[in-house]
Amino acid sequence: MNKPIKPIKVVIVDDHVMVREGLRKMLITEAAFDVIGEAGNGKEALKVVAKLSPDVVVLDISMPEMGGLEAISLLREAAPKTKIVILSMHGKENIAQEALRSGASAYILKGDSGDELINAIHAVHMGNYYFSAQLRSAMVSSYIGGPKVNLSKDEEKYETLSDRERQYFRLMLTGSSTEKISQTLGISYKTGQKHRTNVVKKLGVSNPMEMVKLAMKLGLFDPGMADES
Repeated sequence: MNKPIKPIKVVIVDDHVMVREGLRKMLITEAAFDVIGEAGNGKEALKVVAKLSPDVVVLDISMPEMGGLEAISLLREAAPKTKIVILSMHGKENIAQEALRSGASAYILKGDSGDELINAIHAVHMGNYYFSAQLRSAMVSSYIGGPKVNLSKDEEKYETLSDRERQYFRLMLTGSSTEKISQTLGISYKTGQKHRTNVVKKLGVSNPMEMVKLAMKLGLFDPGMADES
């Protein structure tokens, strides 16, 4: 007698309640999914994921407290077996690349059909990558195809950052203090100071405004992301 197939355990992370409700209603109509939890930002997501150990997290990019890009690597550290699907309004290739580089396995757009999300969840659960149709060709050629060539000076600077320093840099863009970032990353204040010093030195920025401008040039920060719905 065949054993019943266990549904894929999913946690939905988005700061808009109506979006979460819509996604939950859509997914629970499929017998293959079990929505076991929700969160309104990256910080809440860390707690929910640590407690529930879902198979897949559907994660928004722009959220208060902690956004998706900042949360990805932390979620992967907290739950290495949990796969991450980014669901965002932002279709910029640089942002998608950064999300995948940080540990996400899929990137799809909120304007895509519901089938895209369903296909993405199935794909990452099976250990595969999945991209929105609008990003697919670009991502296959640039992300899977290999490292970038002819990098700009700003990109070369960013490439010198370690994974932890990139993580720290994204949290610095939120305006968080060294103490707060250190607590978020679970590191000592002294280590946090060291990361901040390294980031500032390697990127050649001297104040928050320069840091934001650099992030915008790299395509990692978009003022419109704060207004995402």
